[in-house]
Amino acid sequence: SENGTRCILSSSSEFPEGFFTPQERKDGGIVIYFIIILYMFLAVSIVCDDYFLPSLEIISECLGLSQDVAGATFMAAGSSAPELVTAFLGAFVTKGDIGVSTILGSAIYNLLGISAACGLFSSVVSRLSCWPLFRDCLAYTISAAAVLAMIADNRIYWYESASLLLIYGCYVLVLCFDIKINQYLMKKFSPCCTCFTKAMEENAEQQPLVGWRDESGPLIRQQSRTDSGIFQDELDYSQLSTSLHGLDEISEDHPNVFTMPEADMKRILWVLSLPIITLLYLTIPDCRRQFWRNWFMVTFLISAAWISAITYVLVWMVTIAGETLGIPESVMGLTLLAAGTSVPDTVASVLVARKGNGDMAMSNIVGSNVFDMLCLGIPWFIKTAFINTAGPIEVNSSGLTYTAISLICSVAFIFLAVHLNGWKIDKKLGTICLVLYLVFTVLSILYELGIIGNNPTRVCGN
Repeated sequence: SENGTRCILSSSSEFPEGFFTPQERKDGGIVIYFIIILYMFLAVSIVCDDYFLPSLEIISECLGLSQDVAGATFMAAGSSAPELVTAFLGAFVTKGDIGVSTILGSAIYNLLGISAACGLFSSVVSRLSCWPLFRDCLAYTISAAAVLAMIADNRIYWYESASLLLIYGCYVLVLCFDIKINQYLMKKFSPCCTCFTKAMEENAEQQPLVGWRDESGPLIRQQSRTDSGIFQDELDYSQLSTSLHGLDEISEDHPNVFTMPEADMKRILWVLSLPIITLLYLTIPDCRRQFWRNWFMVTFLISAAWISAITYVLVWMVTIAGETLGIPESVMGLTLLAAGTSVPDTVASVLVARKGNGDMAMSNIVGSNVFDMLCLGIPWFIKTAFINTAGPIEVNSSGLTYTAISLICSVAFIFLAVHLNGWKIDKKLGTICLVLYLVFTVLSILYELGIIGNNPTRVCGN
């Protein structure tokens, strides 16, 4: 620091140099970067739609997971793979605060920005249940508070990072007994909290064959589920095993990915995306097809790895493009970079929300943030407990107070907005979340630029 001004490293210092010199980018080379950015968005959507989400469907069927539990665990872990990679890079490679800043900086976008996208880009009104959203919001608040308390003294000790793993372990344990806990809470609080029974009844009307039953009281979800009904569309991925109506195994195989769509616009996108379709086809087993069905875990892991690689290239291109256009580093970190690292979460959540699975979309949104806190705990624990046992990890906690307030307020606002909106995801909720996100972003940018508060920053070397 110099005269009270905090020096931050340039975002581009965390990535390799670009294809062009700064002058070549200003003379027109920036167009190539934007083309790559758009192509990476297309690639992420293809990976999620054709491989990641179908593998998640089969995992949910095999384990008997409800939509919200699947969204909070496997879906959150897979779509948050880029954050896990970023955290390991920050702990072992760059030795900087990239992991902390990326994960905490994108938390508000994950909560409000993705919720806005789900509401605005979905033509289906999705009903929500009270318990899954309350469970995930509470878990995220606890994990975020734990991280913020740990980095308050700028040092991370092994027992502090181990406590993060313990918190996530407790969260997974709650998910394992989610049905029994849900049943107990409904019986306990349904007389004084009508949102429990109302949301469950609406879900029962909307999905009467997904395993709901009435047992002399509120509706509860059964333990055994043959189909979580996550991806009900014209292709009907769930028919690969057992349909909702209890039919026998479908003999028809899934259409080949090289089948050209009929609509003109889809044909154009298909031709443009043919290179990435071919590459993914050669590297990822398509578990929607009968031959590869038992390879669903391999599909899940490889697609998560591809999501991480594509997101890395996307954030790299966005960083250089923002630097070329002269966008301040603090603004980049809170907007473009936060959105870039959360592209898999955004795409996956919007895709399932468009199928009417609101619980899964919201559980992925909040659950991925809980997993992001674990992403910080794993590399920290490995480094402090096994590699560098002599001392703690040094981190920079500048701006911690404002970050804490923003995180807590964003969780409270999203829960309150859903409640006031009648426990459903629609365009009204999307608009509210978009406005709240813009307000938080503007205030965060003003704080980072030193216009409000006492947090002036500059890029090191400038």
